[in-house]
Amino acid sequence: MLVVHVQVHVKPEYLEAFKQATIANARESIKEPGIARFDLAQQQDDPTRFVLVEAYCTAEAPAAHKGTRHYLTWRDTVAHMMAEPRASVKFSNQFPQDADW
Repeated sequence: MLVVHVQVHVKPEYLEAFKQATIANARESIKEPGIARFDLAQQQDDPTRFVLVEAYCTAEAPAAHKGTRHYLTWRDTVAHMMAEPRASVKFSNQFPQDADW
């Protein structure tokens, strides 16, 4: 399993719009067969910072996700809302190892 943490810094005036767009994307993303989990977390001491935690079942699933209509809509909708380019870090899941994703 591939776990991706996407760091996003949002301009303060777009906080609610960013959350709404990202939640809409997450609701559709978790319906994809290649996605085991899709979380949106907001930093407590700086509400302009978010982390998207995306857990993919296969190595091919991220590319499939990036080709979906809901992802493309999200990407284009939130692009101007970001205070800086988003950044991602990829992880290999270590536990649970035998989960039925």
